[in-house]
Amino acid sequence: MRLLFSLMVVVSLLSACNNSKIPNVDNITIQLSTQRFERDLFRADTNQLQPAIASLERQYPVFTQTFLGTILNVDTSWRADSLSGYVKNFITSYRNVFDSSEKVFADFKTFEAEIKKGLQYVSYYFPSYKIPAKIITYIGPLDGFGDILDEGVFYIGLHQHLGNNFSSYKTVWVQETYPEYITQRFGPDYIAVNALKNIVLDMYPEKAEDKSLLIQMVEKGRRLYLLNKFLPRTAEYKLIGYSEKQLKECYDHESNIWNLFVQNNFLQTIDYNVIKNYVGEGPKTPELGDASPGNIGSFAGWQIVKKFMDKNPKTELRSLMQMDPEQLFQQAKYKP
Repeated sequence: MRLLFSLMVVVSLLSACNNSKIPNVDNITIQLSTQRFERDLFRADTNQLQPAIASLERQYPVFTQTFLGTILNVDTSWRADSLSGYVKNFITSYRNVFDSSEKVFADFKTFEAEIKKGLQYVSYYFPSYKIPAKIITYIGPLDGFGDILDEGVFYIGLHQHLGNNFSSYKTVWVQETYPEYITQRFGPDYIAVNALKNIVLDMYPEKAEDKSLLIQMVEKGRRLYLLNKFLPRTAEYKLIGYSEKQLKECYDHESNIWNLFVQNNFLQTIDYNVIKNYVGEGPKTPELGDASPGNIGSFAGWQIVKKFMDKNPKTELRSLMQMDPEQLFQQAKYKP
């Protein structure tokens, strides 16, 4: 089974809202519906869980197995009473999380509409892509999986969208998996971002190959550019997972960021120990100060791609994503 996971006053420079080239996609029909798995689970009679689980399996035949086997890490070969006992303990332990989710997500229609709008842009730019038709919301372990795309269904982990001030996110056991620089994105407004990010990764999976830092920067930048096209009215800082202040300062110091890579001859390195400091999740970029964000290479790669597209505005997204990264960089002539 292939699962895709995603770990979340703006000036005009920081927001995609002023993009004058946003296409009108209102006439593109998207069929999308939402099922609330967590409600069916947490409202079950815990004294009669065996028939309740059987009912869930009938209503959610694929996801129930994913939830039990992958999300809860249950061995589905257990005896029925052992399985139901484990699930009962989870329901009891996470009752407060469910209650909090009911306050935040009493109505999921707004979030469904945001995802649906993003899918309209996906269909506009990539009409042959098979659009997911269903959303299933759920609650799982706080230190476990979050938002998943699997076989045309969005699984939305509401437990990771309760607001970055949700007290349980501050606990040591959660912070060991999701430190504060990640839980700052654990708000409701990152649901559509994560969903469409998973679409981007489904279209263009990241491949574990030895590639230079420059190539990885450009590839990350292209995915961010594509995500921006799918969510053109979402502020940029949310797409890359920064705070507003962090992204503003990145733009204010864009030349210093680029000089970090050029002056240290990092662009062509394939040394993983170097690359991991600049591409991917991280609390900061030490050379740029404690207040700087991590993943600074993806920011720089994004700007390279933007520069290329400014010079080549007629390039279709499909061609952009298939282009040789080195060639793209050379043509961009990026020098902030």
